Amino acid sequence: MIDLTERVNGWKGKANFPEDRWAGLSSNGAIYAVPAFAFVDWMYYRADYFEEAGLAGPPRNFDEFLSACRKLTDPSKGRYAFGMRAGAGGFKYVIDVMEAFGSPIVKDGQPAIDRAAAIEAITFYSDLFLKEKVVPPSAPNDSYRQIMEGFRTGQTAMVWHHTGSLNEISAAMKQGKQFSTAPMPAGPKAHVARVAYAGNGIMKEDNIEAAWRWVSFWGQTDAALTLLEGTGYFPASAAALQDPRITGNPIYHAAVETLEFGRLPNNFVGAAGWSENVVNPAFQAVLTGQSTPEQAVDRMIQGLEAALR
Repeated sequence: MIDLTERVNGWKGKANFPEDRWAGLSSNGAIYAVPAFAFVDWMYYRADYFEEAGLAGPPRNFDEFLSACRKLTDPSKGRYAFGMRAGAGGFKYVIDVMEAFGSPIVKDGQPAIDRAAAIEAITFYSDLFLKEKVVPPSAPNDSYRQIMEGFRTGQTAMVWHHTGSLNEISAAMKQGKQFSTAPMPAGPKAHVARVAYAGNGIMKEDNIEAAWRWVSFWGQTDAALTLLEGTGYFPASAAALQDPRITGNPIYHAAVETLEFGRLPNNFVGAAGWSENVVNPAFQAVLTGQSTPEQAVDRMIQGLEAALR
């Protein structure tokens, strides 16, 4: 990757990007990419189902979320409140719920899971399936495709994902009338939603001037909004957030609000392997009755210690 620090610092568009936009695109003080878009976590919910159930709006915290889940679930109609992703990729939400209950994951490069808080979190989250039965029976194996199809076809009333799936949802139902978006509900200790910024870099010096014009172009407001309209990928630029195409569309308000409190993804050596190979199967084992929340958390703690050695 080519060091773009000098070019970025001399670029007038840099002022449109707060410091957190550059964090994942920099290393040791050098900038290697220009922010292009963001994946902003939020919740999709069936506005028509909420109205039918007499719910005034989307849940703002976990208590309201659980209450809404109970009112929205009707197995006789094949309808469940929440499309839980516990298959591939489901670790993300397990970790988020743990942090929402007050457990850090890593501090200063050292394992920092709070066992008691993590157990409380895993108990709450797994109970949605085991005790409350407000998620589809297929949840332990449901990944992205399954939770999206469940929401699109009306099996579920809420699903957690990010802005990148907006176009798929919008193609299946009407914004505002059938579905809407809301910030992720807050946990008892923290309001957790991830914001991941992606950028464009340059891999070699050949045609560097043209390459720079290209990567910086995607940092401009009009380019970012065109990308949003075509893909659902949310702008990383603060200037783009002030554009009427965003401020005038209620569907985007939840993402703009989330940018005020959203957290960057966990980033430590071994994070991917631990998340996929320890957290995911440990939580699945709870859902399938092969493990308790206590055993699952102990497995996660041991796996994290091994990953950080």
